[in-house]
Amino acid sequence: MSTPQAIHLSDYRPPAYRVTHTELTFELDPSATRVKARLHLERHPEREAGEALELDGEQLTLKSIALDGQVLGEDEYRLTEQGLRIESVPASFLLDTEVEISPEENTALEGLYRSGGMFCTQCEAEGFRRITFYPDRPDVMATFSTTVVGDAASLPVLLSNGNPVERGELPNGRHFVTWEDPHPKPCYLFALVAGDLNKVEDRFTTMSGRDVTLQIWVEEENLGKTDHAMASLKRAMRWDEETYGREYDLDLFMIVAVNDFNMGAMENKGLNIFNSAAVLTHPDTATDAAFQRVEGIVAHEYFHNWSGNRVTCRDWFQLSLKEGFTVFRDQSFSADVNSAPVKRIEDVSFFRTAQFAEDAGPTAHPVRPDHYIEIGNFYTLTIYEKGAEIVRMLRNLVGWEAFRRGSDLYFSRFDGQAVTIEDFVTCMAEASGQNLDQFMLWYSQAGTPEIDAHGEYDYARAEYRLILRQRTPATPGQSDKQALHIPVRLGLVGTKSGRDLALTLDGESLGRDAVIHLREDEQEFVFTDLAEAPVPSLARGFSAPVKLNFPYSREDLAFLLANDSDGFNRWDAGQRLALLALDDLIAAHRNGVEKVMDNRVVDAFRTLLTSDTDDKAVLAEMLTLPSEAYIAEQQPLVDVDAIHAARQFVKQSLAVTLRDEFLAVYQANLDDVSYAPEPDQIAARSLKNVALSYLMSIEDEEGVALTQRQFEAEHNMTDVRHALTLLTHSSRDDLADPALKAFGQKWAHDPLVMDQWFSIQVSRPQADALERVKFLMDHPAFSLTNPNKVRALIGAFAQNRVNFHRLDGEGYKLLADVVIKLNRLNPEIAARLITPLTRWARYDETRQELMKAELERIRAEDLSPNVYEVVEKALA
Repeated sequence: MSTPQAIHLSDYRPPAYRVTHTELTFELDPSATRVKARLHLERHPEREAGEALELDGEQLTLKSIALDGQVLGEDEYRLTEQGLRIESVPASFLLDTEVEISPEENTALEGLYRSGGMFCTQCEAEGFRRITFYPDRPDVMATFSTTVVGDAASLPVLLSNGNPVERGELPNGRHFVTWEDPHPKPCYLFALVAGDLNKVEDRFTTMSGRDVTLQIWVEEENLGKTDHAMASLKRAMRWDEETYGREYDLDLFMIVAVNDFNMGAMENKGLNIFNSAAVLTHPDTATDAAFQRVEGIVAHEYFHNWSGNRVTCRDWFQLSLKEGFTVFRDQSFSADVNSAPVKRIEDVSFFRTAQFAEDAGPTAHPVRPDHYIEIGNFYTLTIYEKGAEIVRMLRNLVGWEAFRRGSDLYFSRFDGQAVTIEDFVTCMAEASGQNLDQFMLWYSQAGTPEIDAHGEYDYARAEYRLILRQRTPATPGQSDKQALHIPVRLGLVGTKSGRDLALTLDGESLGRDAVIHLREDEQEFVFTDLAEAPVPSLARGFSAPVKLNFPYSREDLAFLLANDSDGFNRWDAGQRLALLALDDLIAAHRNGVEKVMDNRVVDAFRTLLTSDTDDKAVLAEMLTLPSEAYIAEQQPLVDVDAIHAARQFVKQSLAVTLRDEFLAVYQANLDDVSYAPEPDQIAARSLKNVALSYLMSIEDEEGVALTQRQFEAEHNMTDVRHALTLLTHSSRDDLADPALKAFGQKWAHDPLVMDQWFSIQVSRPQADALERVKFLMDHPAFSLTNPNKVRALIGAFAQNRVNFHRLDGEGYKLLADVVIKLNRLNPEIAARLITPLTRWARYDETRQELMKAELERIRAEDLSPNVYEVVEKALA
């Protein structure tokens, strides 16, 4: 294989020819599907006359080709590795092609493929070129007419984008449906599904009074698992109308659940294709987290109808234009319909663990990259989650009213167009009257900025002097960083009153909670007229995606945990307090000295457990210790064993000292009401299960009995899964093995529940986890060709820090073996799976060498561009 070449943003040119209308006919067959395409093409006004026509195409067998009705001879066109080239074409013309493809051999799950007995497509980012010859790029937008022909008995349902306009019967037991999509779209939003499916149908009346039909298509056995997704869809449609003024624009909106899917879901116009894990729920089979995840993903894909479909990205470098904006929208929706503080804590906790690690690794890149080899590698946390944080900062900078005016301007000005990040930010600048030139650096500069803060209170002047310094570490290809515009939301909490103090800055009264703007490398802010010394509460609500360094004492953190009015910063103060204690214990373990628990952490937890609070969801988050992954991100060198031992010591120490308090919390939140995925119930279950985790950590008789009882009660999957996890991760194999066997036998028929069963076993801390992975890879419920199975088994094991990083390197070898196999089957999943090995530089010398050796072994293979790009960056 030749060395893959990078594509650069600076080389962007509009297409030589654009498609105004696309007519497709599919004759579906598992091994030999025929695709006829008629493209209405015209020269782009910004390109010169006489340029050749170049169309993308991969794994296509050309059967016929004609230009304006005239069949082309073999000397009038050329097939290349990239597609099809015709040297001489007129300014406006029709191109007819017919190709043959094999959906059943398409294990990459890009383009048209088979999932079980179902045909389905995935065209983002560059899958359409596996369907027919086409300019496969997002800035070519056309209306589509699609006719799908299939066997009436095995494929009774034939779906595509838009509205059905014609259907009929054909000879030899076949039938057809023709679909028209009146809205111009890029080919990455094309969709087709055909199979033996059943639908659940509902209706929605838009704000203008139009009636929209809503359909969720599933296999028959899943008909009882769609209620939550349908309710979530209707909530999202109403929220988008009320919050953004956006109304759905077709008469029909469809969702299809597919078992084999690389992503969570796809926003194809009018026909959203979902990974079954992202749409199917039932109290018996799905946890609270799964219910909330489905709600968020359904909303995300629906919101794309405007932020991604009606207005799309000009090129793939602008991917965060649609994804960052839409993630921000779905996060806001979930915060509005559930617990806003908990949603923010969950999002930031995940962000600071995973995206910060991405920023600090060899694959770090800006939110808008300047080059890539394989665009599939850039569906990253940086593009999505950091992109969303940038939009959140923008909303906070200009204010909600200006942000809404800016979004309205953006949608109206660019409706039906493919645009850039500058176009979006310019609309916000126009709507707010603010200069956002410096803010644009957030999109082009990689890495996580750090703010070093220092503050002093002057008793004589009644002033608090706050000094902020910003810096962004060097990242691959970017050594010099410029100062960013960073909004820092803060309050000053009085040490005597325990309340937010009134803020006066430069003679201006700012209230008790304000945003200050850090634009220089270093700035000083002097707050006056403060009657008492404060403890600063900085970056409230995680007001910017930065690392904040402030020399808080443990007493300061305990004070903020008890008194801060900002729920997020109260939680963060508890996390910081726990991290300081964990740092001491990690050092003690490394040095072989006795571990001693910090009583300030114990006292803080006792206060939390015994306080009266109406927000059980937030309390559950405050009682949850930082994860081993997050602790690792705070260490200069990751000591896997010391981190695990220190965290276990803290958890068990708290459980021993506060056993009665945890037991009281558990019992206070027991109930036998009928399950519902509602905020109050979810909060109570979350708090109860956090308490049970502590009780089970010391494995005393009562904790073990409570866990067994919860598992056997089978009240709901949230409680059952949590109890099964605690048993499996304990030393009580005499209880865990029968429970795992009973659970596996009961749910052997349900693929999504079996995925949970896989993950629970391979994430256990006991030394047999690797052997369990190997054993389970031969289980009938596992398949290397199904991305959900791979993530549930191999992906979950790679997150098992103690066992994946075992010193014999066998965990690394197993992952490399799987990546090498997947490189041939599904390069996109292979490239994503390899990430843990790319972080080798964070570990000790022995592990570094073992991880690099496996990366070198992978590099020696004949690699796909996806895997090649990741491995080369990791070893650079």
